[in-house]
Amino acid sequence: MNRVAAVITAMMLLIAATGPARAQGASVEDSIAAYREMLADDNPAELWEIKGKEFWAKKRGPKNASLEGCNLGLGPGVVKGAFAQLPRFFADSGRVQDLEMRLVSCMIDLQGLSRAEAEKNHFSTDNDASDIEALSAWIASESKGMPIALPQAHPKEKEAFAVGEQLFHYRAGPYDFACSTCHSSSGTRIRLQVLPNLTEPAEAKAIFASWPAYRVSQGTVRTMENRITDCLRQQRMPMADYGSQVITDLTVYMGVQAAGGQMAAPGLKR
Repeated sequence: MNRVAAVITAMMLLIAATGPARAQGASVEDSIAAYREMLADDNPAELWEIKGKEFWAKKRGPKNASLEGCNLGLGPGVVKGAFAQLPRFFADSGRVQDLEMRLVSCMIDLQGLSRAEAEKNHFSTDNDASDIEALSAWIASESKGMPIALPQAHPKEKEAFAVGEQLFHYRAGPYDFACSTCHSSSGTRIRLQVLPNLTEPAEAKAIFASWPAYRVSQGTVRTMENRITDCLRQQRMPMADYGSQVITDLTVYMGVQAAGGQMAAPGLKR
């Protein structure tokens, strides 16, 4: 069965299952979880992982170099387990960086690309696939099963967490929304979309561990950077620049909340 047929079949089974599930007292969330489990063995993100691994070794830029010497926090070229400890502070950049910003730094330093070239197509569109999203999918997959363990030893890492926590609860914009407006209570949802309580470690672990993820509705892999950017859009907040410290700090807050969770990315989302 090809992927499209698998998705259609799973959706039909979900529709058929929700009626009996309700009659038997099972929640809609249980039915949605079953739907995702049916698709889990056929996650299209695997195609992005393959592309990302190839792109990591591809020589590019004025320096005709690959990214194989990129230090993701565990030493030059070490990918295994690195994603489970990001974002983190990097002395060479003087910043706390998430995976995407670290990759941009490596493209600039190792390959000689300009920032604009490195950040080109950072989010996939209908016409252009994102190399950074593919890299993120593969690098994340190399941390599967490992515990989430964002470091908090450096003062800038502690600062990022503190600022991220403030931002998470900061209300602003025309709707007077904060991240916490939707994500600080358990058992809530918008239509069929569950709204996880990211202030609760158990729920934060499950969510943080599953990004980046393949989004069925968009037909591509999306990263946490993309997810937070879209949340800001939905709040009608000013759009953050790609690589904004605001997004990194929010990611640090969520990652520290999720400490000890087991990495399972790339995940599969609606």
